[in-house]
Amino acid sequence: MITLKNVTLRRGSKVLLDGVNANINPGESVGLVGRNGAGKSTLFALLNGTLHEDGGDFFMPPQWRMTQAAQHMPETEQPATDFVLEGDTRLSSLREKLSNAEQKGDGMAIAQAHADLADAGAHDATARAQALILGLGFQVAQLDKAVNSFSGGWRMRLQLARALMCPSDLLLLDEPTNHLDLDALVWLEAWLKRYEGTLIVISHDREFLDAVTSATLHIENGQLTRYGGNYSQFEDLRAQQLVLQQSAFERQQTKIAHLQKFIDRFKAKATKARQAQSRVKALERMEKIAPVLASAEFTFEFQEPANLPNPMLALTDAAFGYRAADGTETPILRGVSRTVLAGQRIGILGANGQGKSTLVKTIARTMAPLSGKVTEGKGLAIGYFAQQELDVLRSDDHPLGHMIRLARELGVDAREQELRNFLGSFNFSGDMVLQAVGSMSGGEKARLVLAMIVWQRPNLLLLDEPTNHLDLATREALAMALNEFEGTVMLVSHDRALLRAVCDEFWLVGRGQLGPFDGDLDDYQRYLLEESKRLRDQARAASDTADTTAAAQPQRDAREQRRQEAQARQLLAEKTRPLKRELEKIDQRLDILGQEKAQLEARLMQEALPPAEIADCGRRLKACSDEVETLEERWLNVSAALEELGQ
Repeated sequence: MITLKNVTLRRGSKVLLDGVNANINPGESVGLVGRNGAGKSTLFALLNGTLHEDGGDFFMPPQWRMTQAAQHMPETEQPATDFVLEGDTRLSSLREKLSNAEQKGDGMAIAQAHADLADAGAHDATARAQALILGLGFQVAQLDKAVNSFSGGWRMRLQLARALMCPSDLLLLDEPTNHLDLDALVWLEAWLKRYEGTLIVISHDREFLDAVTSATLHIENGQLTRYGGNYSQFEDLRAQQLVLQQSAFERQQTKIAHLQKFIDRFKAKATKARQAQSRVKALERMEKIAPVLASAEFTFEFQEPANLPNPMLALTDAAFGYRAADGTETPILRGVSRTVLAGQRIGILGANGQGKSTLVKTIARTMAPLSGKVTEGKGLAIGYFAQQELDVLRSDDHPLGHMIRLARELGVDAREQELRNFLGSFNFSGDMVLQAVGSMSGGEKARLVLAMIVWQRPNLLLLDEPTNHLDLATREALAMALNEFEGTVMLVSHDRALLRAVCDEFWLVGRGQLGPFDGDLDDYQRYLLEESKRLRDQARAASDTADTTAAAQPQRDAREQRRQEAQARQLLAEKTRPLKRELEKIDQRLDILGQEKAQLEARLMQEALPPAEIADCGRRLKACSDEVETLEERWLNVSAALEELGQ
C-alpha cells in the first residue's frame, strides 16, 4: 500500500501539497485530477523518487517495481522493436548475465540464466513488444524502422510502449493519450484494464478516466481528497459536497452575524461584558468553512457566420494523397464522392494512417487533390485547426501581436482595444496579451489558436485533434461553443466525450475509401478492437515465420531446439491454465444465473402476486442482471488475454 501521512510538498517557495493524507491500495487504478499547476506532476515526482517530501511521512513498499513513460524525446537509431524490448529491464539484465556466463564458459551459470530467461518470458518477448507497438498504431512494416525516422508524436508512442513492456507493480502515466489517435486510445484502455498492478494516471480525457480508473484523487488548494469511483462519479460526489459546503458556510455566516451583533451591542456595557467576551472567544474558536468560490469557468462562442452556402462543398470522384517533388503520386483515398451541407456535424473516424488528416488538409486547401473535383460553395470561409497548428505560432511574439497581424492579413481595420477585449474573452487579460507565446503552456497556445479562428468568422470548421493540449474545463467550453455554432463542423478527435457531444453523424476513412459509418462510437470501438486483433495476428504470424526460418538453419542444435519448444509449451500452459479454468467457472455461473433469471421472470408474470414478493423478485432480478453484466465483461477480458497468448 502507498501511504501519505501529513505530507507537505513544495516547488521552490510554493507549497503545492500541505499536510495531505491518502492511501492507495495494491491493484487499484487511480485517476489524479486537478487544475493545471495544482501539483499533479509534483506528486508523481514524489512517487517516482525524484522528489522527497518536505514534511510528513511517505511510504511505498520497497519491493515494488515502478515504471513510467519517459517524457523526453528518444534519440536513437535502434529499430523500434529493439527499443521497446529494452523497456523490460529484467530481461535485458538476464541476457547480459547469459552473455557473461557464455564468455566465461560457466555451464551452471549458463543453465541458470536460460531458466531465468524462460521465467521472464524471453521466448515471446519480441512478439509482446511488437503487439504493443502495433496496438499503439504502428504498421507491420514499421516494426524494424529506426526510432529517429519517426516524428515526435510517434517517438513518444514508442516511449509509452517501452514503459508498458516493463513488468511493474506501479505504473505512472502522465497524459498518455496526448499523442494517440482514437484507435490507439481504445487499445490502450483495453490493455490497462488487464493490468494487474497499481495504476495512477493523469489525464484530461474524461471517458479514458471513466474506462480505466476505479478511484480518484483530487488536488485543490494544497489538499488531496480521495473519492471512490471514476471521474464521472467524482464529479457527482464533488458537486454534492460543494452544495453541502455552501449551505454550511451560509449557516455559519448567519451564526457569525448573530454573535457579532451581540458583541457590538453589549461590549460597552459592564453588566454584559463577560457574555460579550465569551462570544468573541467563540468567534475565534469557530472553524472557518471556506465559501464555495467557483472560479469563473472559461467560456467562448463562435460568431455568427456572414453567410451559409448550401452545400458547403462537394467532392466528386476525388483521390487524395501526396505528390512528391518528382511528380510521383501516393494516393491514400480514392473515388471519394461526398457532399457537405450547411449545419452538419460530422465526426471523421478511421484507424491511424488511413487518411483522416489527408482528407481534412485537402478540404482546408493545404493540399491539392490528386484527381477528381472539389467544388466549394460561394462564400465558403474555412476555419482550420491542424494538429501542428501550435507550431506555426511565433514563439517570440505575443497574443496581441498575432491578432494585429491577422487583422492586417485579412484587410480588417481593428482597433487595439477591440483586439484586447476580444483576447480577454479567451482568458488573455492584462499583461498576458503581451506575454511571449514561447513561454506559454500548450493549453494557452491552443486557446490563442481558437481565438484566431473565431475572429475570422468561419462557416466551416475543420478541427484536427483540437483538444490535445486542452484541460477538461476548456474542452467543455469548446463542446458548448461548437454546439451553438451555426455553421458546419468536421471533427477529427480521440476525445470521445467531444465527439459524442458535438457530432450527429460519422464518416469512416479506411482501406482507401471514405463512406458513412452506420453506428455509434461504441460500435466504432468494437471495430477498432477487431482491427487491432487482426494486426496482432499478422505480427504473430510474421514472428512464427521468422522462427521457422531460423529453425531450418543446419547449425541449430535440434535437441536444444526441442527442449526450448517443450519448455515454452509448458510455460504457455502454466499461463493459460488458470485463465481457462476461470472461463469455465464463469460459464457455469452464467448458466445458473440464466436459469434463476428465467424463473424470476416467470414468477413476475403470475397474477395476484403480493406486492412484497414482487419487490423481492425485482431486487433479485436486478442483482442477477448486474452479476451477469460483470461476469460477461470479465469473460471478454479473459478471452482477450487468451487470444494474446495465442490460445
